[in-house]
Amino acid sequence: MTKSLTLYLAAPRGFCAGVDRAIKIVELAIQKWGAPVYVRHEIVHNKFVVDGLRAKGAVFVEDLADCPSTRPVIFSAHGVPKSVPAEAASRNMIAIDATCPLVTKVHNEAARHHDAGLQMVMIGHQGHPETLGTMGQLPPGEVLLVETAEDVAHLHVRDENLLAYITQTTLSVDDTATIVTALQARFPMIIGPHKEDICYATTNRQAAVKAIAGKIDALLVIGAPNSSNSRRLVEVGRSAGCAYAQLVQRAADIDWRALDGIKSVGVTAGASAPEDLVNEVIDAFRSRYAVTVELVETANENVEFKVPRALREPA
Repeated sequence: MTKSLTLYLAAPRGFCAGVDRAIKIVELAIQKWGAPVYVRHEIVHNKFVVDGLRAKGAVFVEDLADCPSTRPVIFSAHGVPKSVPAEAASRNMIAIDATCPLVTKVHNEAARHHDAGLQMVMIGHQGHPETLGTMGQLPPGEVLLVETAEDVAHLHVRDENLLAYITQTTLSVDDTATIVTALQARFPMIIGPHKEDICYATTNRQAAVKAIAGKIDALLVIGAPNSSNSRRLVEVGRSAGCAYAQLVQRAADIDWRALDGIKSVGVTAGASAPEDLVNEVIDAFRSRYAVTVELVETANENVEFKVPRALREPA
C-alpha cells in the first residue's frame, strides 16, 4: 500500500523579477547579436539555468580579460564593482548591465552617503559577488564589511558620528535585524536605508517558509549551493522549528532515506530556481507516495523590471 504524504508548497517561491529580467537579457542579447555572448560570472546562481543559457550560446567567464572586445558582455544580476564597466568602456565593448534594480538601489544609496561624507558599513557575506560589487562602488576603505553581530564590536571606523549602513539584498531578515541592533547600540548616530535593502523576494520567500515550518516534518529548498537566498531559506526553516531542512539542486539530490517515515514535507525554491525544478521534485514524490499538495501563499508578487533599452531596440 502506497504511503500518504502531504506536500506544503510555499508561495511565493522561485524566480523573482530581478532573476527573470537577467535571464531575459541574456536570451535577448543572443537573439540580437548572435552567439557567443559573454557573461561575467553566472548570470544567476543556478546550474540548471546557466547550462540552459550556455546551450543557447552564452559563455560564462569570471574575468573581463577572458572576453574578446569584439563580442557583447553582460554583467550578472549580482552587480559588479565600478572598475568592471570602466574597463569594458576602455576596450570599446558592448556591455549590458543585468544587475538587479534592487541591487542598483543599494549601490546608489552607498554613493549618496559617500557624497555626503559618510563611511559605509555593509552587512553581507564576504566573497559573495553582490557584496564585492557593492563594496566596489566606492574607494577602498569606504565600505566596512560585517557578517555577524559579533563583528560589530571589532569595527574600526573613521568617525562614529558619520556612518551609514547598507545590506546585501539576500540575507536572513532576522539575522540582519540582530546585526542592525548591534550597530545602532554601538553607533547611535548611524543612518539606515530609507527602505529596507533586503529585497521583497527574499523577505517574501522567508515569510512563506516560516508559515509552513510548523506544519511539516521536513523542508526541501530547491536551489544552488552558491545561492545566498536559497541557503538562507534552509536556515530560516531550521530557526522556525523544522528539524530537517535540506538544500537540493533538483529531484535527483533528495535523500529519501532521511525522509523515511515522515508525513509532511515543505517545498520551496530560491529566487534563482525555475518552477520546472519544483515540478520535478513534486513528480518525484508522486512516484513514491500518495501525495496531497497544499499551497500556502503568504504574499502575491506582481513586480516586473524592464530590460535595458539597448535590447528593446533593433540591431
